[in-house]
Amino acid sequence: MPGDLDLVTFGQRLRHLRRTRGFTLSDLGERVGRAPSQLSLLENGKREPKLSLLTALSQTLGVSVEELLSRQPPSRRAQLEIAVEEAQRDPVYQSLNLPHLKVGKRVPNDVLEHIVGLYDELKRRSVKPTATPEEARRANADLRRQMRERGNYFEHIEKVAQETLDAVGYSSGALSQGQILSMVTHHGFTLRYVQDLPRSVRSITDTRNRRLYLKRESLGMHSPRTILLQTLGNFVLGHGQPRDFADFLRQRVEANYFAAAVLIPESSAVPYLQEAKKAHDLSVEDLRDVFSVSYEMAAHRFTNLANRHLGLVCHFIRNDETGIIYKAYENDGLIFPTDDTGAIEGQRMCRYWSGRQVFASPDRYSIYYQYTDKPNGTHFCVAHVDPSREKNFAITLGVPYKESRWFRGRETTNRTQSDCPTGECCVRPPADLAARWEGQVWPSARAHSHVLSALPSGTFPGVDETDVYTFLEHHAEE
Repeated sequence: MPGDLDLVTFGQRLRHLRRTRGFTLSDLGERVGRAPSQLSLLENGKREPKLSLLTALSQTLGVSVEELLSRQPPSRRAQLEIAVEEAQRDPVYQSLNLPHLKVGKRVPNDVLEHIVGLYDELKRRSVKPTATPEEARRANADLRRQMRERGNYFEHIEKVAQETLDAVGYSSGALSQGQILSMVTHHGFTLRYVQDLPRSVRSITDTRNRRLYLKRESLGMHSPRTILLQTLGNFVLGHGQPRDFADFLRQRVEANYFAAAVLIPESSAVPYLQEAKKAHDLSVEDLRDVFSVSYEMAAHRFTNLANRHLGLVCHFIRNDETGIIYKAYENDGLIFPTDDTGAIEGQRMCRYWSGRQVFASPDRYSIYYQYTDKPNGTHFCVAHVDPSREKNFAITLGVPYKESRWFRGRETTNRTQSDCPTGECCVRPPADLAARWEGQVWPSARAHSHVLSALPSGTFPGVDETDVYTFLEHHAEE
């Protein structure tokens, strides 16, 4: 049995299929050799089915096991019943000390809609409107630790992405725009490109009218089709309103993963990478070009597949020209600079690491290869500067020295030595420079007012809800 089986949704699907076939619990029990009471426990989400029973149920009901285990509710009514059941399990709801509501067939849909709506508002008001910077850093560190433990591979998202690809007839190569639009339609949405999207959002989804709104322009490293798939991913993966900042981060990571898994499908990318490894010619730029994605997405997608399918450990870093780390991942033993909470983001990397050295290379926009000798070993890294209208970021993919033999660029003569993050190779200036200038300089630092400010408030941090609601009001009647 899959470890992430949603028992409540499974129970609803089983009840829905049983009723549409005209079976009572006793009828179904006779056909699968189980007592009606046992099947009732399944339908109420209180027992996990064994594989043998799953097989018997699927054969009797005339559906595949995959359909029986689908995480999608079979109907709007089932979706509402699941939502009410999950709401009653929430401590926020239970704090009201209300008796448990058993939803029978005679309870109208509009009553369930009201209960779910009231719960959503109760939940929204109970969520802390802000997270302190320390809480945010801890949440980020916890999430990164979870990613490292699983090799940055999310099997359930890979499956959902493949199901979506299969639904639009994808076979190989880069995904076409037509296939992406078919995905939107397949999941019951329509797409509208607009020019007046509020500045605080990348997209807006009108769940009432099943419309997705976005601009035909890139935002940072994200192209319109990437943003579209990230938005769609939230609904395909069954995300609800974030419970807190950690949940918001988790959902963002999962939606990004879904977009990458669709644009660089596992079924096509893995054979391609395995052949490149055999040829000792692994390269991020080729992965980028074959699937028509950004360099950053190609590098990050490599980390999803490397451990699972190539037997490689690696690290990934996104940093600006000053060395400030914005995003990072490792399962190869690389020691990042961290703060007291274990957070990497916001820390400054060593000036001798490839992510900073690439900015000083003769052609910063070409692929840069480097070996870096560090306290716990040597790493081979491939760095590239992804230009944007806002600021340039370096994207680095690195592996331990012994794994460099699989990569293009391994013959590079670029080599540096770093004692960071525990040494003083770049924390303090070289001794000869310090001797000449220490005590004779008064630099004026750039403002760092963000250090004192709280993180953006709201269920979706940083989003101006008034702008969003005004936007939807304007477009609702179109």
